[in-house]
Amino acid sequence: MQSNAANGGAELDQLHLFTRKDVWQGFTQLVPLSFFVVIFGIAFGVAAVQTGLEPFPIMLMSTLVFAGASQFATLEMWGAQVPLVPVLITVFAINARHLLMGATLYPWLRHLSPAKRYGVMLFASDANWALSMNAFGRKEPGLGLLLGGGIALWSFWIVGTWLGFYFGNAIKDPVSLGLDMVMGCFLLSMVAVGPKNLRIFVIWSVAAGSSLLAYWYLPENTHVVVGALAGGTLGAFWTEKKK
Repeated sequence: MQSNAANGGAELDQLHLFTRKDVWQGFTQLVPLSFFVVIFGIAFGVAAVQTGLEPFPIMLMSTLVFAGASQFATLEMWGAQVPLVPVLITVFAINARHLLMGATLYPWLRHLSPAKRYGVMLFASDANWALSMNAFGRKEPGLGLLLGGGIALWSFWIVGTWLGFYFGNAIKDPVSLGLDMVMGCFLLSMVAVGPKNLRIFVIWSVAAGSSLLAYWYLPENTHVVVGALAGGTLGAFWTEKKK
């Protein structure tokens, strides 16, 4: 019994390891979803050109920022005089959920060197984070999935942006086609295949309810942060019992 427990502990200690094969598998696993990311990249490219931006800064923004919602929010404030402080605050608020993503991944990231740790997190986004957390929940390595899936999403986002300012006039409003629901449906499917117990149900319910209330009554885009903080705080205090 002690030997089995020791082997199980040793396996858990190895969950932070990943190889090039793991990264490639993560890449291929996220490619189907990435095709929808291309469409939003096209929409961003079109919107950026209409704002008056040149191709180079548009591509530079998508390459370095890699955050669709905050990039669209930035375009809404773009003009002859860009309000730098409000832009920074808006981008931080929209992407503040990445603080919680990093916190949930810390038990595995802490085993990596700083270069690897921050290199992996550069490509973290909602979809590949959800997949990697599901992998860790199954006691399987997830950082290769996080990195490879993130590279896929990032690459297709850049391609979509490039297509947007050259050929994107055909898709100016992806919301009218219902394409804005793709990421939400994907994340909902990750919840459905994840662990199922009272704790998980309550946490997700609190996060969803808080997000809806914030969406209705608080400023735009704050619902993402509010939902993540509400669910994350409850999960931090209501810890899972160890068997």
